[in-house]
Amino acid sequence: METFETIRKAIVEGQAKVVEEHVKIALENNTDAGTILHEALIPAMAEVGQLYEEGEYFVPEMLIAARAMKTGLALLKPYLVDANIQSAGKVAIATVQGDLHDIGKNLVSLMLEGAGFEIVDLGVNAEPEKFVDAVRDQGVNVVAMSALLTTTMTRMKDTVNALQQAGLRDNVKVIIGGAPITQAFADEIGADGYAPDASQAVTLTKNLLAVS
Repeated sequence: METFETIRKAIVEGQAKVVEEHVKIALENNTDAGTILHEALIPAMAEVGQLYEEGEYFVPEMLIAARAMKTGLALLKPYLVDANIQSAGKVAIATVQGDLHDIGKNLVSLMLEGAGFEIVDLGVNAEPEKFVDAVRDQGVNVVAMSALLTTTMTRMKDTVNALQQAGLRDNVKVIIGGAPITQAFADEIGADGYAPDASQAVTLTKNLLAVS
């Protein structure tokens, strides 16, 4: 559909006003909100991730595209809720305790939302108990932790331990990322995966939950 292509292209180019206009047009024409999501928004963000992987896009372009996507998603959400459209999974995301950096966390959150995941944003400086509560009380499938400092990355292990002690570790996948984080550190603390950037965080989450 031409409208879907217009929305997709506008998201890739970061044109939020165009996205808003054409999502409204699609809804006014009684186009199914779930179809708009799966035929326009999600493919657009997949393309943005691909452009990043290929070195065509960088973090600023990804952020602009993700914000344009979020404009369209905000219009769709009431219809998606009414139609009981199932998300690809629920992700609790935060910067760990002691760390106030949130740019990377916010970008991962936007990219995951654009891929069809429901986000529980626990903010910054999140203590392990916040993640435990999210898993226990909100049916979270994935815990995503970010740290930008070597002094705070150890809190990731504390969170994994807290999930273990609460008897919830087997119920959830744990992924980590941030400037000082490596795959070796992920292995060391018992995380299920490590992603060096937002695009790969989406791929990792999809793979862990077996989402196509």
